[in-house]
Amino acid sequence: MSRPVRPGRPGRPVPRTYWVAGTAVLLALLFAAAATVAAANGGGGSTGSGTPSRTEPRTPGLRSPDAGFARDMAVHHQQAVEMSFIVRDRTQDEAVRTLAYDIANTQANQRGMLLGWLDLWGLPKVVADEPPMSWMGASGGHGGHGAHEAGAGSGALMPGMATREELDRLGAASGRDAEVLFLQLMTDHHKGGVAMAEGCAQQCETPVEKALAQGMVDAQRSELTLMADMLKQRGAAPRG
Repeated sequence: MSRPVRPGRPGRPVPRTYWVAGTAVLLALLFAAAATVAAANGGGGSTGSGTPSRTEPRTPGLRSPDAGFARDMAVHHQQAVEMSFIVRDRTQDEAVRTLAYDIANTQANQRGMLLGWLDLWGLPKVVADEPPMSWMGASGGHGGHGAHEAGAGSGALMPGMATREELDRLGAASGRDAEVLFLQLMTDHHKGGVAMAEGCAQQCETPVEKALAQGMVDAQRSELTLMADMLKQRGAAPRG
């Protein structure tokens, strides 16, 4: 049986791992769009007389896991989008450029939804005195590989994020060197993102946000497998 061909790119077979990852990304985007509509409608419906039903979720508080995850993951996603745009201009490799496009497209959309929920809840997008990952409790202080002062959004420590020096290195690299560094940095980034999303899936109370977080976990795990394969094809490996 022939391998599937990516639409718009005739004659270019797509590795099965990439096809699975791309499907996961598409499903995450479709779910996220539905989740936003549900959140905008209150997530619970009404009794028919205009009175909210008893199943309608209450608005999350300022320090809730729901609000904390939305703020932190919005910052985390912002860097993934930045890295994806950087590598797009540093390589002509179709597989890496397509992966970068999918990550940027998915995470930019999800970031918009997270910030939109904060607006719907009447909550700020940045809380000056909020420690990084404080919504995760004791586990929030463990940033993982590459955690640093991000310099974006809240400027807080985030798990898996690249340092400014690493971003500068990515911007200065080209060809295979840029591909390998991007895949390594994004692998670290996804591992941190999965840990954060798992925290929300367990602790958040807003149903659509919990479900979106679980969708992030599933899609990013699939991409982690894909990136490990892509690194192996380039004679490299994840950093740790």
